[in-house]
Parts: sequence; structure tokens; C-alpha cells
Amino acid sequence: MPRHTQATVRPTPLRRGEVERALNQLLPAEKIERFARETGFVRRERTIRPVAFLWTLVLDFGVELHRHLEELRAGYAERTELPVTYPGFYLRFTPELSKFLKRCLEYALAELAHEPGRELDPKLARFEDLLLKDSSVVRLHASLAKKWPATRSRKVAAGVKVDLLVSVRANGPKTVALVGERTHDAKLLRVGPWVKDRLLLADLGYYSHRLFAKIGENGGFFVSRWKRSADPLFVRSLTVHRGRAMALEGKRLSEVLPRLQRQTLDAEVELAFRRRTYGGQRSGDTLRCRLVAVWDEAGGEYHLYLTNVGPEVLSAEEVARLYAMRWEIELVFKELKSHYALDEFRTTNAHVVEALIWSALLTLVVSRRLHTLVRRRASEELRPRYTQLRFAVNFRRGARHILTAMLYDLGLSKDRRNQFALNMYLVEASLDPHIKRHRFREEWSM
Repeated sequence: MPRHTQATVRPTPLRRGEVERALNQLLPAEKIERFARETGFVRRERTIRPVAFLWTLVLDFGVELHRHLEELRAGYAERTELPVTYPGFYLRFTPELSKFLKRCLEYALAELAHEPGRELDPKLARFEDLLLKDSSVVRLHASLAKKWPATRSRKVAAGVKVDLLVSVRANGPKTVALVGERTHDAKLLRVGPWVKDRLLLADLGYYSHRLFAKIGENGGFFVSRWKRSADPLFVRSLTVHRGRAMALEGKRLSEVLPRLQRQTLDAEVELAFRRRTYGGQRSGDTLRCRLVAVWDEAGGEYHLYLTNVGPEVLSAEEVARLYAMRWEIELVFKELKSHYALDEFRTTNAHVVEALIWSALLTLVVSRRLHTLVRRRASEELRPRYTQLRFAVNFRRGARHILTAMLYDLGLSKDRRNQFALNMYLVEASLDPHIKRHRFREEWSM
């Protein structure tokens, strides 16, 4: 019997045509053609075929294989055998192309949500989903500063903000927005009935007592870091401490925190906030929620969190560990910028910039769809070793083979698929060789 039985388990290879079927389900050819007509991207198909054009953008530029539009055009012409000129190709980068790509992305996001790629840990069983919210700025050529001015800069600069709401269950983005860099993060989180039974993790850019109250009023849940300018009033302690424990009731956090000597603090607090102006009046209100403080030995300080999740669902330590899951959305932006060319826009054409940003986001969704496919086919012991960033590296390397397989399957290219290459990149190389490595996200999703 082998010493390490787990090391001898082999990954399950993908069957012939499985990649093409998954991507055709994510974005069916008939939907792509319909969106192209409805958005005005194409009126008559001649040298530009919307299906081939879309997949070339997503699987060629989107994985950083081609830096310039001329190279992108040459790749499109070579695979489809359509004699498109550079001016004809360049002139396709219009507002209509951006609308077309956005429609395709919206459809793909809905499809991604219909087939969850992960299940939440039993500790989170009462929640429909775990959602992560954040944004990142993409730097642009200074000539675009009039349309997309930078927030803080001593010289002329431009930037566009990419705002994401990521679903842990869907294993990818749920909503996407492109806005000017000067748009405040808090304005990008509009709470409504969609938050019901969902748990949202957001950073301090979205911190708002009014927002937290609205999440609770709509049946949703949140976990947020505490903002230092807030000074909540303690209502009652949610834990019993032995000995001469400090009384909390009626005190402010500013009074308690300097004298705190507990490993953890778990209490109900009250926070004041102002409602939105209605009928010319703006009334005051209060929010009651849970404040958790957990001592960080390495940093020598307390980490404080606000949440409306009860202690019977998550302990104070679990609240802190769960908030660390927010790092997952940072990895999404790292994947976009490191592997899908999201921060490599040197063009001065605003239409090209928008189209390529939507293309990079579509590339991310395609990568996550295939990541889910590979994880589902893997055995239970191998599944945690298919990490998203490692998969993204190999997805990028194998993207040309995926593009060839897609165009051949759709009858748009005579080049045959290379099944060996698809399995080599997506299945074999994407498996993390470190069997016992700790992967933090596996604590909260499977």
C-alpha cells in the first residue's frame, strides 16, 4: 500500500467537447448574435462575425496574448479566414461594441449564478449566499482625463473604477459597474430586497450606519470593520466573564477600548445615524447591532467588527475569520490585472478602453466557469487544490487552445481542437502540487 495515498489520486480528465459545451451554455451563439443586432454592433454579417469576434476578444486579448489591435485583427483573420483590414477592424470599437459586450457579460453573470460553483460551509447554512463588495481603479492615458478624471493627482491623470459584487456560491462576479474614479464607493452599493438572507462583507469604503440599517430592514446581513470615527454606545454584553469584569452598559467604546484586557469582546451596541431627506425633513435614528473585538497578537491591537449576525450563528472569533474571506475579492482584482490585461491600456481611444475592460471581465467569467467545471469533475480530496489563481495562470496559457476548440465547434474555423492540451492546462497543470497547504477560503466554502 502506498505511503501517501492522496498523492496517488489522479485528476479526472475532461471529456471531448466538454469545454465547448460549458462555454456555449454560458454564452450561446444565438444569444451573442441577437445581442449584436439589438445593440447595433452588427447589421449585416460580412467580415465581422459577432460570435467569432467575441470569443477572439475574450480568449485572445483578454489573456494578454495580444497587446495591440493589429495583432488581435491578424489573429481573428487567420482563424476565421475572413480578409478584414485594420481600419475596418479598428472602426468596430464603438459605443455599440461596448453595449454589446456589456449585454453578453450580463447574460453570462446570470448563467454563472444559475449553476453555483460552491456550497457554503454548514456554519453559514442559513444564508442564501456570501457576497463580497469592493472596487479597483484602472489607470488610463492622461488624454482621457476629461472623461475619467483621477481623484487625487498633482498632474493630469485619468482612471476608471471597476466595481464588483462577487458571489462565493457562484464562484465569480454577480454584478459589475464601470464608473469614474471620483464616484464614492458607498454610492455604488444600492440595497434592496435582493439582500434578503444574504451575508455581505464590505470594506471601510462602504461603511455607513444608514446602509447597515437598510440591509437589516431588507432581511440581509453584514460584517464590516469598525470605523475609528464611530463611538458606539454599549447596550449589553453578549458574553459572561468571570471575576471582576468591566461593566459595559451605558459606556462608549472610547471609554472601554483603552482599558480592555479581554481576548475577545462581544456586545450589543447602539449607533446614531441620519436618514435620507424626505419631504424636506431629515430625521435622526439609531442602529442596534453587534460589536466584536478580537485581540491580534501579531499586530498588538484589537480588530473590531460590526455585524447583525447573532452569536448563536457565529462566535466572535468566527466573525473575524469570516471577514478575512473578503481577501477573496482582492484576488479577483489580482486575477484581472495580472492575467487578463485589465491594467494594460495605453490607448487614447475611450471606446477601445471600454470595450477591452468589458472583454477582460468576460474573460474572468469564462475562467471561473471552467474552474467550476474542473472542480466538479475532481474527486473530493483533490477539489481544494484547484485554487482560482493557479487555475487562472494555466487558463491563460491554454486560452489559444480553448479559442481554437470554440471556433471549430461553432463551424467558424477549420483548426481542430487539441484535447490533450486542454487537459494538460486546465486539469493537470492547474492542480496545486502542495497537498497539505492551508487554503483559507475552504473554511467557509466547499
